[in-house]
Parts: sequence; C-alpha cells; structure tokens
Amino acid sequence: MTLDPIDGSSVASHMGHDPASNTLRVRFHSGREYEYSGVSPEDHQALKNAPSFGRHFGQFIRGKYPHREV
Repeated sequence: MTLDPIDGSSVASHMGHDPASNTLRVRFHSGREYEYSGVSPEDHQALKNAPSFGRHFGQFIRGKYPHREV
C-alpha cells in the first residue's frame, strides 16, 4: 500500500488506503504505523478532505474501527 504525505497535520505524517480490503494505514509522527480495518473508500476520502486530520481522525476513525500496529 502506498502511503501519501499528509500536509499540515500535527498528528500523522502519511496515510494510505486499500479499497480492495477496506484497510486504512496511518503513520504517526512518532513513527508508529497502524492499520484500521473496515474503512470504506468514502470514509478515507472524508478523512483526506477534512480541514483537520487530527480532529476528523479522533471523531470518526479512532476507536470506531478494529486496528493493529504494523
């Protein structure tokens, strides 16, 4: 999965999405990466377009989808 840079986020540096498996991968500034299962392309696009990555991620992704550190 290709991870694209996230401009202007103080929370995360990169993210990518695999629409075939509905998996979102986020690389945080700490260097840790997590995969979130069941994230639809629409939810990924909403996160990508959000004015604040951190706020949107905290409200709509974190704690809402199963995840694992990779």
